Amino acid sequence: MPLLPPLAETLRAAGGLVASVIEGRNFDTVLARAGLTGHVRAASMDLAYGTLRAFGRGDFLLARLLERPLAEAAPRGLLLVALARLEARPGDAHTTVNQAVIAAASIGKGRYKGLVNGVLRNFLRRREELLALAEADEVAHWRHPAWWIAQLRRDHPAHWQDLLAAGNSHPPMCLRANRRKYESIRDASPAQLLLAQLAAAGIAARALDETAVLLEKPLPLDRISGFASGLCSVQDSGAQAAARLLDARDGMRVLDACAAPGGKAAHLLERADIELTALDADVARVARITENLQRLGLAATVKVADARDPDAWWDGRPFDRILADVPCSASGVVRRHPDAKWLRRESDIAGFVATQKSIIDALWRTLAPGGTMLYATCSVFAAENRIQVEGFLGRHPDARLAPGGRSSPGDAYQIPDAEHDGFFYALLQKA
Repeated sequence: MPLLPPLAETLRAAGGLVASVIEGRNFDTVLARAGLTGHVRAASMDLAYGTLRAFGRGDFLLARLLERPLAEAAPRGLLLVALARLEARPGDAHTTVNQAVIAAASIGKGRYKGLVNGVLRNFLRRREELLALAEADEVAHWRHPAWWIAQLRRDHPAHWQDLLAAGNSHPPMCLRANRRKYESIRDASPAQLLLAQLAAAGIAARALDETAVLLEKPLPLDRISGFASGLCSVQDSGAQAAARLLDARDGMRVLDACAAPGGKAAHLLERADIELTALDADVARVARITENLQRLGLAATVKVADARDPDAWWDGRPFDRILADVPCSASGVVRRHPDAKWLRRESDIAGFVATQKSIIDALWRTLAPGGTMLYATCSVFAAENRIQVEGFLGRHPDARLAPGGRSSPGDAYQIPDAEHDGFFYALLQKA
């Protein structure tokens, strides 16, 4: 490919990432194979993420700027990222159009240069008219698929607008201080000690609780003081609630049934001296569990196994605590994975619900009498959460919601906001 000016190269790279999502591919997988480095990688990621968060709006605008739909994804991706940049930086419109046309010369043997130039200049001429139309269209305004909007309206009549706005926002970056690294220091919490180290490195942050530290701005891992040495991990503060709710104590046998990449497993081990078994069915993701535990100086029994088939991995000794952080739609963390909004289909939810049901039903027999299982998702859809738990309680007369410690007995949503992502937790106790 020809060497392009920096902005043109960023537009081309971001357009390629978006085009791959349009073709149905996972963003993270495509990014890992793209071979982008340095500034171009960071800038194109930022532009692609922004474009995908606002895809419903960009697609609406593009449909009104084209005489007919584009058959190829590459020019469509480039136009979408260019439109996103024109909206975000209106004062830089001339440069954006010029560089997008240069980028267009390197795709489709240059045959899209005139189209890209004409579409973007037409948008600038009709900007106010088109943006007014977009604000009046539900999908373009909320930047989510119509079925997703309808689902949130039904499930969260008091918060659906907040959930949609959060899904379009930039996610926060939160650290978890490794309390085992600070256990010999008694005059300050792990979070306070980590804050002092970050401040010394010129990193602005604030403590949310005794271990969670919220950065003022997200940073690359190599800028985070103490990460490589295991002093801290990156983990959303909402995800950190899981270990606290499960409340594993010294000496307990604990199962993390869907453990990859290992953040919650590590947090459980940091909080108590437990005998932990960590499972995941994905071989590559299991390797990440081991890597994370090694970095933090922690140990567990890590297995490649399907939680739905205890006969294949369980030794028959019951667990005192089980974390069932089940596969889900990830609708509560969609701002971190904006491609999911457009790759996911309404019909996919039933598949997740069936998988969740089979996992927790299978795990229940491995739990000791009097023990607790924490059902967890990063979804905000009721079918995966409240309705799933109601069904479980109906099937298992020896199960009840454990009281206390949450906004309602036994279960709680965490609505995504500026401090944390969206999660659901239900603490289930065995009679």
